[in-house]
Amino acid sequence: MPTEKLTFTGHAGHSLAARLDLPTGPHLATALFAHCFTCSKDITAARRIAARLAAMGIAVLRFDFTGLGHSEGEFENTSFTSNVDDLIAAAAALDARGTPPSLLIGHSLGGAAVLKAAPMIPSVKAVVTIGAPFDPSHVTHNFADTLPEIMEKGSAEVSLGGRPFRIGRDFVEDITQSALQTAIGKLRTALLVLHAPRDQTVGIENASDIFMAARHPKSFVTLDDADHLITRAEDAEYAADVIAAWSKRYLALRETKKPANVPEGVLRVTEADADGFLQDIQSGPHHLLADEPEKFGGTDKGLSPYGLVAAGLGACTSMTIRMYARRKDWPLDGVSVDVTHAKSHAEDAAASDAKVDHFDRLIRLDGDLSADQRARLLAIADKCPVHRTLERTSTISTELA
Repeated sequence: MPTEKLTFTGHAGHSLAARLDLPTGPHLATALFAHCFTCSKDITAARRIAARLAAMGIAVLRFDFTGLGHSEGEFENTSFTSNVDDLIAAAAALDARGTPPSLLIGHSLGGAAVLKAAPMIPSVKAVVTIGAPFDPSHVTHNFADTLPEIMEKGSAEVSLGGRPFRIGRDFVEDITQSALQTAIGKLRTALLVLHAPRDQTVGIENASDIFMAARHPKSFVTLDDADHLITRAEDAEYAADVIAAWSKRYLALRETKKPANVPEGVLRVTEADADGFLQDIQSGPHHLLADEPEKFGGTDKGLSPYGLVAAGLGACTSMTIRMYARRKDWPLDGVSVDVTHAKSHAEDAAASDAKVDHFDRLIRLDGDLSADQRARLLAIADKCPVHRTLERTSTISTELA
């Protein structure tokens, strides 16, 4: 996955650090990711979700809010409103590149920020929140013991996640006044709410409140036993898969930027898990997964390579039969093809222990077809282009169910 480092000017004129994760295949849409409170663009969940979406053709810009990560500025001088303004500035930077964001994704307080920012970014067609609070002031429970000192002295140092941060009075006052119900009600985009029922940091009731305040179209998907920071790889991958599948309904997924190194018509396979065998397969706007079974060291999240070959044979067989029956106007109501694959010794090369691939097809034809019509459709199955390709080095046996 190619990643481009870039900077843009934030709400107060500071240089904000960002990463743009680009698809290795066609660039179909652009998303803008807002990280969680006091986190950074490089948090594990953000990296994993961005990588999975990029593999599916959706470029993702993730950046550090003012005063965090590698961005300039003082965190003490920021607020929830300034976060929203940084998001709007990030969207403007993408627009200037000719790739305005059509999807906003926000994690935790970043989720509250994208809900507030969405109505002010015209290109946005869909919004996703992950473990977001309905009331932004919810984050003050992380430093509740220090609130009196902050309000009295104007700022105070607090420890969040084992790291020191200086919180200012303006931040507390701003976030206390930043109600989201009105902003959510004004959303003119599709909304997907992702939340874990056992989230100990932001309770599941927040997801319910966000969902109820929004108008349709809206969706809610549980993240089951994921933690608030989505630290497990499988939870981040699941969230990315859900976002990609859901967003197809609301985004105009079309190629916006043709990579010079990917010729038209090329199917691109990209390794998705260096510790296993999971592969992302991208062909134009289409995406699927390949993997190996768990007993062979995989995670069984997709068809095996041989499974994909068998799927190609089965799909091509069914399509060829349908095309012929349609042309003849025969009463074919349905087709199904069972394909099994095995290795067997070649009769003409048994002495050298050579093996050839053997595919068995079991074809089912539904409809009021005559015996002659069924026989003809069975013969037509052998005209399938994938069949012709495979039979040059393989054997294929076919029978009618």
